[in-house]
Amino acid sequence: MDQAPADQPEKVKSDGERGFSGPPLYPKLDPQDLEVPPISAAPPDASDAARDSASSAAAEAPGRQDAPNAYVISSPVPTSSSKRTMDSVRDVLGSFGKKVVEATKQAEDLAGNVWQHLKTGPSIADAAMGRIAQGTKVLAEGGYEKIFRQTFETLPEEQLKNSYACYLSTSAGPVMGILYLSSAKLAFCSDTPLSYKVEDKTEWSYYKVVIPLHQLRQVNPSRSKVNPAEKYIQIISVDNHEFWFMGFVNYDGAIKTLQEALSSFQAP
Repeated sequence: MDQAPADQPEKVKSDGERGFSGPPLYPKLDPQDLEVPPISAAPPDASDAARDSASSAAAEAPGRQDAPNAYVISSPVPTSSSKRTMDSVRDVLGSFGKKVVEATKQAEDLAGNVWQHLKTGPSIADAAMGRIAQGTKVLAEGGYEKIFRQTFETLPEEQLKNSYACYLSTSAGPVMGILYLSSAKLAFCSDTPLSYKVEDKTEWSYYKVVIPLHQLRQVNPSRSKVNPAEKYIQIISVDNHEFWFMGFVNYDGAIKTLQEALSSFQAP
């Protein structure tokens, strides 16, 4: 057979095409060597005639040696074993099916949330690029914990619990950023600096919101009546300042942790 040139990669064959060009990996065996010796079905208290008959049949088997094969073991199968096995298989498949349904729903919810997150901004392309840029920044800076401490003043014992990609509703439109929940505060910072006018000059600054947890009064989930896919979280402080967050990638997780944080500070 002609060999392929050295500068051409060898074609990988599929399972149906795969063959062997070299010698077999294992020695060839005589078919008789593979025959399993018949096993006597006689019970321990069977007559000598039955045992002699079984011994004679075993001795006449092709390839049978005088000494029994110590590696061949016969084990009786209980009558109810098959039924228990099938019941176990059905239980496992039923449990697996439920997990698949739950995972599918979670994946659908996540996909819907991500799409809604991208649509919340004025440009889907800009929102997508913003998320990519934010992810790159997180990797470069060493994680959200480090970014949180660089962005906000923190206490020595303060710990970041969660962070959520979302938008903050403002009079100028939705602002994309990250909502941080720590052991001491709820804080938001825009992904990019926003421009504003100071007399005749244009200044740039990150949009930030910081609410100490003991200043929180309410955390309210909300949906748009026109488009139920648009989900919001209303934050109200004890002095009646309202903040509306939207476009969460993980809306359910954000609601759960924010309400738990509120409950822990409101508990007597």
